[in-house]
Amino acid sequence: MNKMISRKLTKNKDYSTTKKESNNKIKFINHSGIKYLKDIEINGSFIVIEGPDASGRSTQIQKITEKLEADGHAVVNAGLKRSDLISQGIIEAKRNFQVGRRTMALYYAADFADQLENKIVPALKAGFIVISDRYIYTLIARSSVRGINKNWLHQLHGFAIKPDLIFYLNVDPFNLIHRVFKKNKSLDYYESGSDLGLSADIFDSFIKYQLLLKKEFTMMQKKYGLIDVDGNKSIEDIYHNIQTKISGYLDQNKKNETLFR
Repeated sequence: MNKMISRKLTKNKDYSTTKKESNNKIKFINHSGIKYLKDIEINGSFIVIEGPDASGRSTQIQKITEKLEADGHAVVNAGLKRSDLISQGIIEAKRNFQVGRRTMALYYAADFADQLENKIVPALKAGFIVISDRYIYTLIARSSVRGINKNWLHQLHGFAIKPDLIFYLNVDPFNLIHRVFKKNKSLDYYESGSDLGLSADIFDSFIKYQLLLKKEFTMMQKKYGLIDVDGNKSIEDIYHNIQTKISGYLDQNKKNETLFR
């Protein structure tokens, strides 16, 4: 990871434009966090794009990354199942339908904990903009609708860093199902909530499951500051909405940095 950061810093010499106040210590989702990381100073920015499968997250992240890099920022991407240590274990566990729901929640939490320590924190220390394709909010929503205690889930993910910006691509499930078929030609077992026994009809199960997830995200919006984005709009409209907010945030950071010099 450190070698990758060094290469990108060489390529993106103007990465310092994302730097914040020098005393900007790392902030966690709850007060416990990870003790040995609490004194680390963060010089970069952490942006999360949330949303269901086929909501257009990957397209938006690609466009945002290209724009930021064109503007001279160094960017690192993170997301679900991207830990070199854990990701393969998650894939194997999902193939084994006997693996418990709490065990899966622990698997995914370990995946992000490993990324946090070995990818996200080093990148933020170096002044990168980190863009995560989903984050702990998806993990909490998925596990909540599967009956796992919410307090336990919020405590489990208390190690996570607070993102600077969290965008939630809110797509109507009836629109989403058409996108899923266009992208994958079929419905995923877990993404349709088939393991929950919501309906004998997989299409009906998909709609019901996505509505349950939407409800969870709505409840998390106020608690975690998620920015609701109308994911039913065109790719360009969504991109303009997100990029305008990112640019405004980075511009304000630059002004704050000037004031504290």
